[in-house]
Amino acid sequence: MLTRVPFLRAVQSQLLRNSTTEVINNYTTMSKFDLPDRFVGNDKSVWVEYIQLALQHKPVNLGQGFPNFHAPENVRKALANAALNENPLLNQYTRGFGHPRLVNAIAALYSKLLSRKLDPTTEVIVTAGAYEALYAAIQGHTSPGDEWIIIEPFFDCYEPMIRTAGGIPKFIPLKPTKNSGIISSGDWMYDKNEMASLFNKRTKGIILNTPHNPLGKVFTHDELSFIADLAKKWNTLVVSDEVYEWMVYKPHEHIRIATLPDMYERTITIGSAGKTFSVTGWKIGWAYGPANLLKNLQVVHQNSLYTCSTPIQEAVAVGFEEELKKFGQPDCYFTSLAEELLEKRDFMAKFLADVGMAPTIPEAGYFMVANWTQLEKNVNLDEEQDEYKDYRFTKWMTKNVGLQGIPPSAFYSKEHKHLGEDNVRYCFIKVIVN
Repeated sequence: MLTRVPFLRAVQSQLLRNSTTEVINNYTTMSKFDLPDRFVGNDKSVWVEYIQLALQHKPVNLGQGFPNFHAPENVRKALANAALNENPLLNQYTRGFGHPRLVNAIAALYSKLLSRKLDPTTEVIVTAGAYEALYAAIQGHTSPGDEWIIIEPFFDCYEPMIRTAGGIPKFIPLKPTKNSGIISSGDWMYDKNEMASLFNKRTKGIILNTPHNPLGKVFTHDELSFIADLAKKWNTLVVSDEVYEWMVYKPHEHIRIATLPDMYERTITIGSAGKTFSVTGWKIGWAYGPANLLKNLQVVHQNSLYTCSTPIQEAVAVGFEEELKKFGQPDCYFTSLAEELLEKRDFMAKFLADVGMAPTIPEAGYFMVANWTQLEKNVNLDEEQDEYKDYRFTKWMTKNVGLQGIPPSAFYSKEHKHLGEDNVRYCFIKVIVN
């Protein structure tokens, strides 16, 4: 019996060593292929979650923003013609920083709008949607520790793009200055003292979104000038996301911050063919600005995507060329789109008010934010388990009423998510008005 004890202990010891080695090996293997630290916390997406919710419950989906009608016929035909063109090169690689015909068309349009001559080869870059233009601008101009100012609510990719580049986001919310009566997106404003306090020697830039998503706010000359003066004082960049530039409702006018005194030199402006021509699935965007600022975007672009779809760029170029011929006329798509959307905007505002919500009337864009709290007594929020009330409200509405919106708290920083909880965002470009 005694002779067996050392043997059993030896076996026991070896099994323990083997088990420990296996655990260590498994741990090493798992940690080696874990999500890199710079992406931790960015694995969840409101869009993935709510698209799945829509597929499951099949509501009237007024959440995700895209048209449900055809793009202009001339643009669609231009794509078909490009693909079937007798020139085989229109289906092959094109210039990395933008198809020549397209960068020339973009430069022609914005030279007209900015009253300055843009060089199409150095002051324009074509990207895979405005999304990539934002990514290239932030990635290309951010070093670890750089601070970026984000105005809330914001397009939800801004924050993770800054963080994964090693930057530090600083947030300032727009807040309604009216709590009753008809509220316009223009009634949502930033506090000037708070804005000024965010700028310092570590500030690399500010991301400006005008016309604004989700509020539809068109920033005024005074608001833009205040930001411009701070940018010049602290020598910072402005990345101006202007994808909704053509969806502005009269009498409001879109002011490009790059047109303000001494601001072109420090502004990167971003646009979108998806929004301009109602072709969100084409994923063509662009940025324009001074050559020294765009150089950084070119470096990021050539080391990631390198080039975008040639026939789609050709078609967008044709669209620009044809609309430029009609520029300023009623049948120009840059003019007619907003006029067509106005009826849909007003229809949704009345509908939401009739059911008890308090909508913010947008000055631009195709989203509408509405306060839903007057309906809380009719909604069983306890049926949902999410932390924020707007998530619980939108999920309950999707499942029980068959109407899906997006929770605006997704467009706020962690510390300010409570500011979005009483609201819901709907997309009215899909609304059919009888």
